[in-house]
Amino acid sequence: MRVVALVKHVPDIQSARSFGEDGLLRRGGGDDTLNELDEDALEAALRLVEGAPPAGEDAPGHDLTVLTVGPAGAVEALRRGLAMGATTAVHVQDDAVGGSDAIATARVLAAAVRHLHAQAPVDVVVAGMAALDGLTSLVPAALAAALDWPQLTLADRIEVADGVVAVHRETSTHSEELSAPTPAVLSVTDQAFRARFPDFKGIMAARKKPVTTLDLAALGLRADEVGLPGSATTVVEAVPRPERPDRILVTDDGDAFVALAEYLAQKGFA
Repeated sequence: MRVVALVKHVPDIQSARSFGEDGLLRRGGGDDTLNELDEDALEAALRLVEGAPPAGEDAPGHDLTVLTVGPAGAVEALRRGLAMGATTAVHVQDDAVGGSDAIATARVLAAAVRHLHAQAPVDVVVAGMAALDGLTSLVPAALAAALDWPQLTLADRIEVADGVVAVHRETSTHSEELSAPTPAVLSVTDQAFRARFPDFKGIMAARKKPVTTLDLAALGLRADEVGLPGSATTVVEAVPRPERPDRILVTDDGDAFVALAEYLAQKGFA
């Protein structure tokens, strides 16, 4: 079985984020980190590979490739994936990719997955439910469309056997059991796959593992297919969120609950 897990290096969600004059999120800060929701995808991918039956004597071994698109610093997200247990890592790095929206990013990822699939068949691509820098949740669906592969989203259980991937997911009203032939693109929820912590041995080994770097030329993409020229959306304006004029600061001197109750009553909540 060959699984590809998608990861992204993003600004820490607790950091003071800002936008440049071009309307794009400033990246490359010292607190940038692996997208937290991608750790769920990594864990799900690891369980698939670890739970796969032993490969036959003439069959290739099971492989988990961790894949990212981004500037030089994005390699740290790959190192985290390798430390958790990924077998190989691929970094798509090209200055022209900067500024890509979800659609253009999916186009790059699709080209990278095709590149890997041509080397050795990919069974499943696993993504998190969203990236915390944009929260569009579009990339898994856009990637599946670009690859023309089936997609199964927001899974909380996954099984792959005999060329079929089956998932379970919960909606607000239903429990669903879905299946599709492989290769397929999956996304997973943040409720079911609690990511493991890399141990010291894994962290040290990850520092030594090679990372394959690919540019647009290697993927057969033109510069006008990615970045701002290849994006389907345009940032018109980015301004700081205004302060709320009705904010009330309550100091708890032992009776804060009284002030809270009075406030809720004034607003019609009690």
